[in-house]
Amino acid sequence: MPGKLVGSIDQGTSSSRFLVFDVHGKIIASHQIEYQNEFPKPGWVEKCPNELLDSVTDSVNGCITTLKKLGYSASDIVSVGITNQRETTVAWDSETGEPLTNAIIWSDTRTRDVVQRLTAKDKDSKIQPICGLPLATYFSAVKMIWMLENVDAVKQARDKGTLRFGNVDAWLIYKLTGKNITDVTNASRTMLMDLKTLKWSDEACKFFGIDKSSLPEIRSSSEVYGEITSGPLKGIPIAGDLGDQQAATVGQLCFSPGEAKNTYGTGCFMLFNTGETPIFSKNGLLTTVAYQLGPNEKPAYALEGSIAVAGSAIQWLRDKLGIINSAREINILADSVQDNGGVYFVTAFSGLFAPHWRDDARGCIVGLTQYANKGHLARATLESVCFQTKDILDAMNADSGTDLKLLRVDGGMTNSDTAMQIQADILGIKVVRPEMRETTAFGAAIAAGLAVGFWKDKNDIMSQTVSSEFTPQIDDDARAHLLEGWKKAIEKSLNSA
Repeated sequence: MPGKLVGSIDQGTSSSRFLVFDVHGKIIASHQIEYQNEFPKPGWVEKCPNELLDSVTDSVNGCITTLKKLGYSASDIVSVGITNQRETTVAWDSETGEPLTNAIIWSDTRTRDVVQRLTAKDKDSKIQPICGLPLATYFSAVKMIWMLENVDAVKQARDKGTLRFGNVDAWLIYKLTGKNITDVTNASRTMLMDLKTLKWSDEACKFFGIDKSSLPEIRSSSEVYGEITSGPLKGIPIAGDLGDQQAATVGQLCFSPGEAKNTYGTGCFMLFNTGETPIFSKNGLLTTVAYQLGPNEKPAYALEGSIAVAGSAIQWLRDKLGIINSAREINILADSVQDNGGVYFVTAFSGLFAPHWRDDARGCIVGLTQYANKGHLARATLESVCFQTKDILDAMNADSGTDLKLLRVDGGMTNSDTAMQIQADILGIKVVRPEMRETTAFGAAIAAGLAVGFWKDKNDIMSQTVSSEFTPQIDDDARAHLLEGWKKAIEKSLNSA
């Protein structure tokens, strides 16, 4: 029987989706629109912001059509949450409401020269203690600088005072409600927010040369930001906003310090809840805001490790090498061999992220012999993500002083039992996969639902049932042998740019 529902906009790197959940966390309807990013030069990844917006509105329209066929109506949706690809940076004009240039996607590396210049300027390393992030091509502020230095329309809007910068969440909220707002999790990915005050930092903005007037207002992750002004959701409030990895942390119900999740999407992202106090990493991890579920609630912080290339490596095998016709085929190929045959694939297409932070790294396949076949390459592709996850887990254990005993997982690659068994073997700990896999969208729905009383509090949210647990099937000696080969492969990938 139709009842109250909560909606979730999930704007990702390669698709946009709209999902509708009931109070039990069950998906009632969903619709997905896939799209292609643009790669105009080596290392450049970009997309027209209006096309991102169109993919969102098309996914909403498709989902509402399905919802009506099920006997519901759009008015059954009490609020909508947004979760988005983080660090992807949009510049628009506040007078016209139109974008000034293509959005620069998070994995883009065109800002290497900007990063090198800023690194030389920040000799005393004063910026990372403010924002929790290292100087890297990954984050929004360096993308803003590149736009200011290279795009005339952006310079002109700055001079007129009409320039607006934001991550994809801010762009969507602006276009859907007319409000210029972001949340603490997205703001924590720009390098411009003070982690302790949750405000734009005067010192960081001065260092990067970004005027605070061009930035959106920072709010908590769970409160009403404004009502949608047009379309089938007109009049429904947007009441939740979380960067995609933080949303997955909420969706996995990692509400206690010491809990961790890993999301395997286009990239791969592990977050470790450190509670109400930020821990600044000594081992190459990021310090970030995990969530703030209400304006009067204290924020939770997290240590994060990021892998630039995960699912996109499988797409590369499909689209560029043609050794598989669909992503699912990689499992068949990987299962056709007993091991990697000595083949290692370092998928450093955009450099290496945590804990290495080497933008001079490039992808490489090592250990090839005449014995190797495409099954070994398929297995090495899955293993690459799992090895990089192991590197991050080791850094988290070192920073936190406690060894993680269990890893919660979600994202597209977790549909592969083969990949998750490899992950458990390489980590040497249990890997737990929830029954409801759409944890990122669910996290945004939780934030939006809590803001309007759809759920009373975090304890009121139904716990997810574990459908699969993967335990290590290899011994310590076999694991050590694999890891030794991986370390050698990493060395081969460095100093290649």
